[in-house]
Amino acid sequence: MKVVITGGAGFLGRALARALLERRTLTAPSGTREEIDQLVLFDTADASPPAWADSRVALVTGDISDRRTVDALCDREDISVFHLASVLSGGGEADFDRALSVNLDGGRNVLEALRRTPGAPRLVFTSTLAVFGGLPRGEIVGDATKQTPETTYGATKAILELLVNDFTRKGFIDGRTARLPTVIVRPGAPNAAASSFASSVVREPARGLDVVVPVARDTRIAVIGHRTVIASLVALHELDGAALGADRSVQLPAVSVGVDELIASTTRLARSRPLGNITFRPDAEVARIVQSWPATTASERAASLGLPADGDADSIVAAYLEDFAD
Repeated sequence: MKVVITGGAGFLGRALARALLERRTLTAPSGTREEIDQLVLFDTADASPPAWADSRVALVTGDISDRRTVDALCDREDISVFHLASVLSGGGEADFDRALSVNLDGGRNVLEALRRTPGAPRLVFTSTLAVFGGLPRGEIVGDATKQTPETTYGATKAILELLVNDFTRKGFIDGRTARLPTVIVRPGAPNAAASSFASSVVREPARGLDVVVPVARDTRIAVIGHRTVIASLVALHELDGAALGADRSVQLPAVSVGVDELIASTTRLARSRPLGNITFRPDAEVARIVQSWPATTASERAASLGLPADGDADSIVAAYLEDFAD
């Protein structure tokens, strides 16, 4: 079977691709487990193939807001799509039109391409806790909490959650949405997400680099480890659709942590390394965006479906140090 990962050149896209190659099989639209013989990493910029890529992997460059480009990706009946591509929170606030073009029009293109594919192929879409907003700080949000996003990023994700439900109801696709907390710790350089600091306070100091944090030390945020996200996306794909019912959105389990807790975990677990310095220099716009997100969540549905969860901040930081720090 063929698997397409949009946003495939990014951190999560590559990590997911590697996990799928190691797994070798997925459940196809036929309902049977089939070998993955083609894995397409689709993204906007040219990228070199990862060292672990084999003949099954193809890197395709294009614009997800172009319908014909997306249609060309979905050229087989035995296909599944993991739709990760997105303009992130900070970028979406800076460029409203681009956020709509990529997040909304691009997502619609993926849905329509799969709609024209026989057999109701499976789609796993990554949404975000940014679909919530305007809630009292400290309120616990769950799968049934009303979505009132306060960013364009969150609004486009909320719209696509509803469209995934409706395309599934109509029998066009077999959709599943993973509503993600902030994913940490991302290797490499900071990205355009307002939540990028949650990775930076671990990543840069652990590499001996100084970092400037744009929020207050006592800021709390709901996070999830990179290993848990990848395992959850695969598990969500493999679930029988009947177990999900009409609402295909599942809120993944989060750990609520303060910036100071992440710093403490890094200092403790990376104590054998020369650590970089941390400076706090609050940015009003970043703080506004982050404060609009829930810091504490409930994920009973994910637990009932058997999806994995992180233990605490230490376990997330330890996994980063083991997988990426060197």
